Amino acid sequence: MQFIEANGARIPAIGLGTWELRGRACARLVEQAIRFGYRHIDTAQMYENEREVGEGLRASGIGRDDVFVTTKVWTTHFAPNDLERSVKESLKQLRLAQIDLVLLHWPNPRVPLAETLSALANVRRLGMARHIGVSNFTVALIEQAVALCPEPLVCDQVEYHPYLDQAKVLEACRRHDMALVAYSPVAKGRIKNDEALARIGVAHGKTAAQVCLRWLIQQNVPAIPRTSRIERLSENIEIFDFTLTDDEMARISAMGNANGRLTDFGFAPKWD
Repeated sequence: MQFIEANGARIPAIGLGTWELRGRACARLVEQAIRFGYRHIDTAQMYENEREVGEGLRASGIGRDDVFVTTKVWTTHFAPNDLERSVKESLKQLRLAQIDLVLLHWPNPRVPLAETLSALANVRRLGMARHIGVSNFTVALIEQAVALCPEPLVCDQVEYHPYLDQAKVLEACRRHDMALVAYSPVAKGRIKNDEALARIGVAHGKTAAQVCLRWLIQQNVPAIPRTSRIERLSENIEIFDFTLTDDEMARISAMGNANGRLTDFGFAPKWD
């Protein structure tokens, strides 16, 4: 497994996203993923599956220190006391003594960012989280967060795939030694029907999705593809035995634009 270094964190390059995974199916998939070699599991309070993620982690038989677990605090818990209380609840649900990475799930302009980040930093100081970061933050919000947070932020988790140009956010993250972690890295499954990516894949004996994930990894971007299918688990992690050429990387990057976003809500920030 390859790791991406960011402000003291070593983030495994490929993880399992667990959004929409529920119940026994979620626990079983997490267990299988870890047995296949995944060392990075991503969950969130609002996914309502932290308990099952913890069950899958324990069932895998892999040592706790060998798996990087991320969870995210929902925006309704951004007031300082609420944030600490909700992270304690996540620890209880996951049945862990410490979470590797705790993120703010979305920006929330109704609570002063300085207060939220102070509480998030305190979660790290208290040992509840090894590392802290943000998710769905724009360039302007990254700059604010870095300036306001008394502890280092290790990542901004955002939507990123070949159809969405995230060059500005990626550059802002690099400027502050943060990782950009890509959710929806295969564009919610749309990648698999992409003829241009499939053609590149043929040259390497790989699928369009594997080419897409490799494109991210070669930018030092950890990716957390979500799948509910066991066979996809093995496909998504088999991307460390080939390298895309500079020309292939450039051709894939040229596919992106500002209108390729698939995840957007009324409460989302004004995107870059």
